[in-house]
Amino acid sequence: MVLLKDIVPAAQNNIDTKFIVLEKGSTTVEGKNRICLTLVADETAAVHLQLWGDECDAFDSGDIIHLTKGIFSYQHGNLILRAGKRGKLEKIGEFTMSYVEVPNMSEIHWIPDPSNSKNYIQDYIISPQSRIFPSIP
Repeated sequence: MVLLKDIVPAAQNNIDTKFIVLEKGSTTVEGKNRICLTLVADETAAVHLQLWGDECDAFDSGDIIHLTKGIFSYQHGNLILRAGKRGKLEKIGEFTMSYVEVPNMSEIHWIPDPSNSKNYIQDYIISPQSRIFPSIP
């Protein structure tokens, strides 16, 4: 299982991780699909997770989720974690998980690795925390 701080953008469904849902945004409709953006975290980092269709109703704040075969990639200019067509999200618990909100892996600017263009490396931090789900002071 990979920690959120270790995920990098890739066009592959290979992320196996566990996290807690911190916040859930409103559900929108894109074409025929319902979409919901959430803020999730583990003990090392946070990231934006996109839910599709029935997933929008299946998970709430406080749920602990196991993601298998997930993908971390750009969608409409935003870097998000998602199950995609091949992945699976499964609720495995509630409320009992340590987490941090910084760094947010979706708020990092990534560039192709000069030594291997198939890989990405961190370039700079756009924002130390989520700009979509701001912290409560």
